[in-house]
Amino acid sequence: MSGLIDLDTIAGARSTHKFARLSASKVRVVLDLIRDEDLEQARDELRFCDRGAATIISKVLESAVANAENNENLSADELYVAECWADEGPTLKRWRPRARGRATRINKRTCHITVVVAQLDEDELETRADRLAASGRRSADADRAARVAGSKGPDEETDASDVASADEEMVDTASAADDTTEETTDNDTTTELTETPEEVVDDVGEQDVAEVETSDKSEASDEAADTDEKEA
Repeated sequence: MSGLIDLDTIAGARSTHKFARLSASKVRVVLDLIRDEDLEQARDELRFCDRGAATIISKVLESAVANAENNENLSADELYVAECWADEGPTLKRWRPRARGRATRINKRTCHITVVVAQLDEDELETRADRLAASGRRSADADRAARVAGSKGPDEETDASDVASADEEMVDTASAADDTTEETTDNDTTTELTETPEEVVDDVGEQDVAEVETSDKSEASDEAADTDEKEA
């Protein structure tokens, strides 16, 4: 089928899914539903289509839209399915056993799916703009721009100032707590230094008295022992 289409004359962004495990005839039925449709209508057709090929084609379509937005700088609201086709790929041969020792061949078909999206012409774009203005709705790009502007509004600046003031209060509180801790530590050190010499003097005096009493007792015991030896 690709031989009937001049690929060089097709303008727009495209995406191709090769070696899809589907037959080309089944894919072409779904592709006929979205050909020449705008992007929104094509998405709806694929979303509510009950054929298995719709899931794969939907992924190929979204890939083509992403290529148009990122590579061609096109808006998704201005795109439509300019062309889509399915080429036959290699066939996988399998065998199924049958009665009386026979075997029949199974052909597992593959295909290459291509979707091309392009920008709508000026007349169609004007018609769509008039329709949106009459309905009072906004396009997806306008909604996205409004959300971005709202996220960067004055509320964000207020939140940033509140966060900055809260950080400053936390820093002031932490510095005040550090000063209080240092003053408490200095007071405790001064108290310990003033009490330590007196305690040391008291301990030394008690040790001296104990040593004097011990020495007196030892001398008295020695004198008593000498007296007993003399009497003996």
